[in-house]
Amino acid sequence: MSMKTPLTIRLCNPRGFCAGVDRAIQIVVLALKKYGAPVYVRHEIVHNKYVVEGLEAKGAIFVEELDEIPAEHHSQPVVFSAHGVPKSVPADAEQRNLFYLDATCPLVSKVHKQAMRHERQGRHVLLIGHAGHPEVIGTMGQLPEGSVTLVETEADAMAIQPNDPDALGFVTQTTLSVDDTDGIIRVLKQRFPNIQAPAAESICYATTNRQEAVKYAAPGTDLFLVVGAPNSSNSKRLVEVAERAGAKRSMLVQRADEIPWGEIEDISVLGLSAGASAPELIVDEIINAFRDRFDVTVELAVTAEETENFPVNRVLRDVELTAADMAFVNGNA
Repeated sequence: MSMKTPLTIRLCNPRGFCAGVDRAIQIVVLALKKYGAPVYVRHEIVHNKYVVEGLEAKGAIFVEELDEIPAEHHSQPVVFSAHGVPKSVPADAEQRNLFYLDATCPLVSKVHKQAMRHERQGRHVLLIGHAGHPEVIGTMGQLPEGSVTLVETEADAMAIQPNDPDALGFVTQTTLSVDDTDGIIRVLKQRFPNIQAPAAESICYATTNRQEAVKYAAPGTDLFLVVGAPNSSNSKRLVEVAERAGAKRSMLVQRADEIPWGEIEDISVLGLSAGASAPELIVDEIINAFRDRFDVTVELAVTAEETENFPVNRVLRDVELTAADMAFVNGNA
């Protein structure tokens, strides 16, 4: 009998679902229980294919735009994703007489309010974020055309020429790299000493906590795996954080079958985390796949305790949510 090579897995905690993602998925699940299928969802509810497919199996239908919802289903609910939507979307829903449930993360809504507050106070808004990301589209869509400028990099921060350098405010996407964002803000503050920060940190607690845990776990790892989707901003940031913090190699994987098993026979320390939209079920699947091949010891790398919980929309609070309802993402723990 061949002896399996020993492998230490440093499992990051916090990892995986944040309160905003958990709430968004619960909203779709509860809407299906209360109103029956189909429940429409505009865009991926969260950036995770496994979650989307699990909800489709329960009767959710994902659409890109509201005009895809057939007339005979206009009384069925449509859910807006956790990333937030431009103001034009609920307005469009009302015009079409659609019944909508907004699953925007409360921390994204908070950034929307901060951006609107800057604008109300006569400031041009600089939004630090990634072009094309749904959260950025949603935040920019809270304000009149032309009142927001997107800043993606320190080079952008060096190059912008605002009309009035003394009337500026900034906000950021909630899922950015804390370190990269600090660099951009430093440039903006040097160039525009009167720029106004948001009333509270825009990068959310969950993004910050997951990056901190990865920084703590990464030094000395031969490989660092982050469970997450290629279009998930917070997950991609974790891969970068792991490399900067000392992992020899780090990569994003959606499932265990994406791991390049042939290339990693000689590792002895593995770091493992999961982005905010990645189900715990897949973390378990990956640990079990390593147990099949190695003699695994799991060490927890804990940097914070998360207790946040965001209540679902009022109209859904009369429906009971059971562990079985969420087992498709959480497993049968």
